[in-house]
Amino acid sequence: MTEEEEKRLHKRRFYKAEQEAGFVEAHHTATPQTLSPSYLLAFRDTDFLLREELRPVRFQLELLKPEMLLDEAGIGSTLVCYGSARIPAPDQVEERLAAATTPQERAVAERLAANAKYYEAARGLARIASECAIVEKGMRQFVVCSGGGPSIMEAANRGATEAGAETIGLNIVLPHEQAPNLYVTPSLAFQFHYFALRKMHFLLRAKAVAVFPGGFGTFDEFFELLCLIQTGKMRPIPILLYGKEFWTRVVNFEALAEEGVINPDDLKLFTWVETAEDGWDVIRKFYELD
Repeated sequence: MTEEEEKRLHKRRFYKAEQEAGFVEAHHTATPQTLSPSYLLAFRDTDFLLREELRPVRFQLELLKPEMLLDEAGIGSTLVCYGSARIPAPDQVEERLAAATTPQERAVAERLAANAKYYEAARGLARIASECAIVEKGMRQFVVCSGGGPSIMEAANRGATEAGAETIGLNIVLPHEQAPNLYVTPSLAFQFHYFALRKMHFLLRAKAVAVFPGGFGTFDEFFELLCLIQTGKMRPIPILLYGKEFWTRVVNFEALAEEGVINPDDLKLFTWVETAEDGWDVIRKFYELD
């Protein structure tokens, strides 16, 4: 068999979807039939893809797109940072306090200001992880990933960017305006419609998770992670819980064990930390890193 015959045997027999779409555009003739929505190629028909019956297909697309692009970007594992979208950066504290016009607003602003130190902790942890630049089998490890929003999420992406590293943002479509913070690497900025798929992507590559003070969203992500590890659906990873004063004030973990609804050993699923260095040290020891 000649080399030319061998090549012909391996030649692609079908056109790619983008080529087929190009044929349609190049040879389009406007008639009542071709102008009908039913005549659109299914993958070019947005109205069709948004139908109620196509939800399973949209699930698959939201699972596949980030997975494929992260793999192509050489990202082997992530350091995920959960936390509030409302805690101010230290340099915004005075402005927030000044904007409080009632005693109640002032009290809330003061509580948020007290937790502003965790903005710097998230920023520092992300910077340390990114400076280590661990590469294994050609894939980058502990790439910083956040929800892509403001506050603690911004701090994590910012710390990685300041270390000269790429960083991931998993944004979510909300009824009010929601945009990625400017520290997210543009090619690693993803937008999700489904919270469930977004949470799955947080953990698919996670080798460690840092949880900072936050609200319902942070609780949702944190407790789902605890549940996955507690039930054995996910192997244990370091869970860094920042802000013991905050968390023990809003959640009585010890009472859960005392009531018998969790085991005392379940309280060992996470580790209390306060500083960026403390957090990275837990990760370093867990994975026996130099």
